[in-house]
Amino acid sequence: MRECFDPQIYKKDWQYQEGDLTVTRTCQWSAPGCHQGCSILFYTDKEGKLVKVEGDPNSPVTDGRLCMRCLAMVEAVYHPDRIIHPLKRAREDRGKDKWERITMDEAYELCVEMVKDTTEKYGAKSICTGAGTGRNATWQSNVLGQGAFGTPNDNCGLLAGNCCYTPRMQGMNAVLGDTFIADCGQLNEARFDHPDYRRPDLFIIWGNNPLRANADGFYGHWIIDCMRRGSELFVVDPQVTWLSAHAKLYVQVRPGTDAALALAIGHVMVEEGLYDKEFVECWCYGFDEYKERVSDWTPERAAEICWCEPEKIYEAARLIGTAGVTTLQWGVAFDQTKWANGTAHAAVAVQALTGNIDNPGGFVGINFGYVQSDIRENIAKSLPNVREGRLGDDGNWGLMNAVGKGGHAIPEAILDAAETGVPYPVKMLFMCSTTAFTNMAGQARRVYDVYKDMDHVVVCDLFMTPTAMAIGDLFIPMAMGCERNGVRGWYTPLRSIVKVTQTGDAVGDEQMMLELGKKMNPDLFYWDDVPEMLEFCTNNMATVPIHITFSELREKVIVYPEFEYYKYKTGKLRFDGNPGFNTLSGRVELFCNMYNNVGMDPLPYFKEPPESPESTPELFAEYPLVLTTGRRCWEYFHSEHRQLRSMREFHKWPMFAINPADAEAAGIKEGDWAVIENAHGKAIEVAHVTDTIMKGVVSAEHGWWFPERDKEEPSLYGVWESNINCLTVQGDFGPSGYGSSYKTQLCRVYPAPEGYGAEFERMYAEHHNL
Repeated sequence: MRECFDPQIYKKDWQYQEGDLTVTRTCQWSAPGCHQGCSILFYTDKEGKLVKVEGDPNSPVTDGRLCMRCLAMVEAVYHPDRIIHPLKRAREDRGKDKWERITMDEAYELCVEMVKDTTEKYGAKSICTGAGTGRNATWQSNVLGQGAFGTPNDNCGLLAGNCCYTPRMQGMNAVLGDTFIADCGQLNEARFDHPDYRRPDLFIIWGNNPLRANADGFYGHWIIDCMRRGSELFVVDPQVTWLSAHAKLYVQVRPGTDAALALAIGHVMVEEGLYDKEFVECWCYGFDEYKERVSDWTPERAAEICWCEPEKIYEAARLIGTAGVTTLQWGVAFDQTKWANGTAHAAVAVQALTGNIDNPGGFVGINFGYVQSDIRENIAKSLPNVREGRLGDDGNWGLMNAVGKGGHAIPEAILDAAETGVPYPVKMLFMCSTTAFTNMAGQARRVYDVYKDMDHVVVCDLFMTPTAMAIGDLFIPMAMGCERNGVRGWYTPLRSIVKVTQTGDAVGDEQMMLELGKKMNPDLFYWDDVPEMLEFCTNNMATVPIHITFSELREKVIVYPEFEYYKYKTGKLRFDGNPGFNTLSGRVELFCNMYNNVGMDPLPYFKEPPESPESTPELFAEYPLVLTTGRRCWEYFHSEHRQLRSMREFHKWPMFAINPADAEAAGIKEGDWAVIENAHGKAIEVAHVTDTIMKGVVSAEHGWWFPERDKEEPSLYGVWESNINCLTVQGDFGPSGYGSSYKTQLCRVYPAPEGYGAEFERMYAEHHNL
């Protein structure tokens, strides 16, 4: 693909001139943005203003492709609603638009005063830092908290049960000894031309829509690249997606029942001998126990639970067992159920039965590029006592959390401490790229009630958000991707993030961390500038075995490390250098010793969600639809982009998908505003009536607020109108402490009040000058 353009137009230099414009080849990794880190061309004029963006066709990562979010960067950077200067207001004015512009030095000094006040009154651990799925994967707030504030209590926007990728990562490390990803040829610069690579015969795409989400460093269109070369698909999802419509086999399942399906697939593969006997015998631990566990998981039993046909399960097992090279691309459906660990274990076991572990085109071990984790651990090691007393490490918040080695404090423990003052109070928030009760946290109203009573709240963001308007005392304006220097890690390859423009006083997270850190702990934050700090990062990371300066990385744009397959055969996966996997047994653990040692079920298992047609039939009679939340769309990344007219033109209002039969029963039709309600709360969204969604299931979007609506209390940009997290819960995690029922609630749907939405249409048109 990269040979199909004129190399005189799209050059390989990291920076070059095109007429009066300077073109910079780099990586766009939020904000605003997503998980991927696509290769981009920034065009700037003589004044240093960003005027255009394009995809970089010289990039082996994305081959010049960009989504509409990246293409809207110019609109985002210069949007009139963007906050580009620091602001402060009095605590008693929270919820009111009474902000006062200050200088950046004044903002830093005010933050230092807040930290000192909190520390003197309650202790440093009463400060809680937090980040969303945001700018450079959240390490800056964590490092600032530990290194400058003296607190270990960092979290991801009170995301219940840390239910986004963390359960799968923890599960993979327990069962496989490392993190594993689908191999689409992205691990080598030559991609499909690399002599060691072969594309998968079959993708198992389970519980995610990678073309829209591009989650966890995985670019969804890599799958299409493989499809063009002959790969086939097996897809599991409650709703038909583009990928499932092009799949060899598609199984539609009730949300929260994925483990039952996986156990039944394993049952057929074992009973019919459709598994790699040599791999299982040599490299798997606990096969006999696994065989016993799946022995009564017939497709007929699972089909009744999953709401699918048993024939589909037989067909799925036979397809997986005979396809050849298979790989697993999975998503948050595994995390956003209470029984996340058992569910993830069940899917990994199916992949292990195929023997396609760490082979070309298979499910490959990847231990490169965890820049954020490496930096967090380096700081923690230099401050050996900083994590003592971290909220959630006392063993009361899940069995796996008792070891206290995760990157964050436990969200539920933070919330409980803030409400009760036990074991100590939480009194200050330092929030980077998280809108908390707008987007991530379950029981949004409860979190709002807790947050508004904080003594001090600092918000570091791009726009005035409902969270900032409701509770912020200090607003620090943050840089977008084109306005900051950084390093993009998280799997392969290592990429530069190059600053090409400056808007107002906006600072990158790295710059803010360094400048604020210098004021509080100059011995730790000793670097002269961000590039020097980034050079330290790239040269002192456990998972980045590349020694390179930031200027060298900037000029190279993209750097690939050496990647090997079959590392378990050569001792490259274990810390002791012996062949095998980095687990307690040295094998893939179908029977997981780590789980067994802490009192968890050591085998894959299925349990009904806490609220479901089976576990709570009385509740189901009142709320007869299964609600799955977090529905992805092309235009928005979580709660971002709602200001952008270009995005809203394509997707003006929050939407939920509902089957025609269920819509008819509810008395609603396509385009109607409708109420989604359950025992926890309600939200109002626009109905998308479609037979692509499973009958009996509602799939609702998250992260919605409306920049055109009244910004002050009680409206807060209309954040409570369509907030699907008013229907989710906190503290509903499994025995490990991970997982939550974001995708397995019950609900009912009925028409919104007559005329609802008309006034919002007027506000929208007025705000966008239509």
